[in-house]
Amino acid sequence: MTVIPLLAASHRVFAVDLRGFGDSGTDADAYDLAAMAADLHQLVEHLDVGPVHVTCQDISGGPVFRFAAEHPGDVLSFTAVETTLPGYGLELLADVTSGGSWHVGFLAAPGIPELLLAGRERVLLDWAVSMMTAVPGALTDADLDEFTRTYARPGGWRGTEGLYRSALAAGDHLRELAEARPLTVPVLAVDGVNAPFTERTMRRVTRGEVTAVTIPAVGHLIAQEAPAAFAATVGDFVASVDRGR
Repeated sequence: MTVIPLLAASHRVFAVDLRGFGDSGTDADAYDLAAMAADLHQLVEHLDVGPVHVTCQDISGGPVFRFAAEHPGDVLSFTAVETTLPGYGLELLADVTSGGSWHVGFLAAPGIPELLLAGRERVLLDWAVSMMTAVPGALTDADLDEFTRTYARPGGWRGTEGLYRSALAAGDHLRELAEARPLTVPVLAVDGVNAPFTERTMRRVTRGEVTAVTIPAVGHLIAQEAPAAFAATVGDFVASVDRGR
């Protein structure tokens, strides 16, 4: 079971590969929060689908928050899943002396992932999935083969490197942005094993109402581990926002 068909029963769903991720291009000059936020705004304009309900998870929170804060007319609601933001705790994830993980700094180092992981992409992915999930088989071999394929492309790590590197440097700017332009749309904070990680962050950057939900018995990859519960949570929230328009 996957999330998109469940959500697509009631809404048109776009699963966006951020710049440098998936099959998106790897030849751009910039892979930072600003460029990715601008991409999202341009995508909404190009598809003529705004305003939209947006969802982010983990490291994508930075560019998606920046998009929503800088282009409030594009956004109906904001859902954050197991997410914190630069300036609000993300930096601690790179501090191995305080419980952070080595992989954050590693992935942010220019050229290092491609240098050291060429031909070994699946090894890192297997490690990451085992660390981040509590539900066996939540990601299948086919899922991991697809992730491996995209990271093994020439330049396949550029999006990851640029996003991690810029996120670790963006704390001051994002705090200033959140203070000047806090979110005013309804916000859903969805946590799994790291609750109330997401809720705490979103309450600091939001002027409006925050709905907080914790999905039980999952790790970090909620959508893959509990797709039905996740889709129901997001679907109910989005439906309530739509009813209130």
